[in-house]
Amino acid sequence: MEGIKLQMAQRGIITIPKFLREAYGLQTGDTFTLLDLGGMFLLSPRSSEIDTLAGRIAHQWAGDGETLETMLESLREERDRRGG
Repeated sequence: MEGIKLQMAQRGIITIPKFLREAYGLQTGDTFTLLDLGGMFLLSPRSSEIDTLAGRIAHQWAGDGETLETMLESLREERDRRGG
């Protein structure tokens, strides 16, 4: 499939063409994940797996009494221990 050119309207609104909305069952109010890949945008109607994984890790850490700060400190200590 060749790229589809879209034009941004006021307030940053971009319309997804009707044939794509119908093909993928997209409805008004659906949410999307927008990833910026160095100036190339990827728009997906699915949740990012990164967000899901980050949520699982945060939940596990909380259950273990860990925070991002304590994990980063542990990484720094290990780096220092190894002479990095």
